Amino acid sequence: MSQIQNPILPGFFPDPSICRVGEDYYIASSTFEWFPGVPIHHSRDLAKWRLIGHALTRRSQLDLRGVPDSGGVWAPSLSFADGKFWLIYTNVRNTGMGRPFKDLEIFLTTAPDMLGPWSEPVELNSVGFDPSLFHDDAGRKWLVNLEWDFRKNRQRFAGIVVQEYDPQQRRLVGPQTKILEKPGVLIEGPNIYKQDGWYYLMLAEGGTGWNHGIAMARAKKILGPYELDPQKSVLTSRDDAKLTLQKAGHGEIVQTPSGEWYLAHLASRPLGEGDQRRCILGRETCLQKVEWRDGWLRHATGGTKPQLEISTPKNLPSHPWLVLPERDHFDSEKLDLRWSSLRVPPDDSWLSLKARPGWLRLRGRDSQHSLFDQSLIARRVQHFRFTAETCFEFSPKNFTQSAGLICYYDTRTHFYLRVTHDDARGKILGVTLTDDGVYDELTDSEIVINDWKQIFLRAEVDFQKLQFSASPDGKNWREIGPVLDATKLSDDYGAGLHFTGAMVGLCAQDVGGGKLNTDFDYFDYCPKTA
Repeated sequence: MSQIQNPILPGFFPDPSICRVGEDYYIASSTFEWFPGVPIHHSRDLAKWRLIGHALTRRSQLDLRGVPDSGGVWAPSLSFADGKFWLIYTNVRNTGMGRPFKDLEIFLTTAPDMLGPWSEPVELNSVGFDPSLFHDDAGRKWLVNLEWDFRKNRQRFAGIVVQEYDPQQRRLVGPQTKILEKPGVLIEGPNIYKQDGWYYLMLAEGGTGWNHGIAMARAKKILGPYELDPQKSVLTSRDDAKLTLQKAGHGEIVQTPSGEWYLAHLASRPLGEGDQRRCILGRETCLQKVEWRDGWLRHATGGTKPQLEISTPKNLPSHPWLVLPERDHFDSEKLDLRWSSLRVPPDDSWLSLKARPGWLRLRGRDSQHSLFDQSLIARRVQHFRFTAETCFEFSPKNFTQSAGLICYYDTRTHFYLRVTHDDARGKILGVTLTDDGVYDELTDSEIVINDWKQIFLRAEVDFQKLQFSASPDGKNWREIGPVLDATKLSDDYGAGLHFTGAMVGLCAQDVGGGKLNTDFDYFDYCPKTA
């Protein structure tokens, strides 16, 4: 019997929200400060998935300029009712790291088809993050979300609240009711399901790190009172540091036409051991088979641990998709769906696929530390071993201008192989890095490349190791800089809390305001399996 291999969505695809419409399954994921917002994956068999688009593609739907690292879109919730798709999402403008306040907005957008068009958003409230929308049997709709309490000596994760949404008035109506509190326990990510006459409240518990898990409560009425599941967790990896899938939690369930139930959840695969465990691929999406047993949701194995392999659903034939090419030749007039930009959507003011057909043109703007207008596009790192490569043309005239290949976590942590101008030497190539907020230039390894018309750059990642190299012709390569610690590109490194994942891509800066052009001929992302 064939098996579903976890993770089903490798790389930075956290907080999965899953729904089924007929024979089609869809998963929406968090994107934080990356644009476009909320990638949508599609499957017919729950095993093989393809990226088909994004829900939030316009700045009017998602304004990310100035949001902090790991701010932006947290935990979207996808559902289908009344002949259309509904998406609830949060835009977090202040993550509250080290401070009591979180400034955020919760929005609703709808679409007649998963590919859109998605409507202009309706703002709902700002009481807390991780909202979801429950569609009751009687046609009523309820917004469910965490309440955040900033007051002194209060529990920040203050409980789960519910309020009715009126689709005709396009606003929340009636009182807001707190349906569950768990003193001393961090609860978030609420979703309500109705099964066998009970309302079940699914919760993410313990924070999104090593203590993560999924818990349940139930009630006969949607507003409670709710009783807690006698089993502490439906799913968790907190009790077994040897499991491959760690940080398991934050999930949603879906039922197949044959009546089987599956739980989509996030998990991470760390490198290293003990206090040095780091998850370079971020929080990934996995799938577990579950069942209703004695009035509660339970893992099909009878335990609580996430499995690397699970059985495929009954009566769902295998449905593979075409394998996507490793090289982007930039021959299309639109960016490949796998690319993302930081905080702002690509437009002709800084990115063009038409100015020089077959090439990607970036116009230099802000530095790689900016929260506003970076000229940077990147794709998710989805493998522990891979090579990324590009070829580009660039003629800087000032030290304020640079361009190249970047391995990026956020503004505080990234590694950058870049070309720039030196007053005495002319065009130079070298490595800069920002390590937990500390900027450095590895000047000892810089080389002069005045006679290079085209510049080939490569990043090779082999688990914990990152090595940059360069070539004038794409054939003769030389290493640039030392071996770097790739695991720093993870949630688990540096000060504060982080929620994204490693990205690799292309960027250009012109902090002097000249908007100098850089032309990229291609970009390769090649996984290594041996």
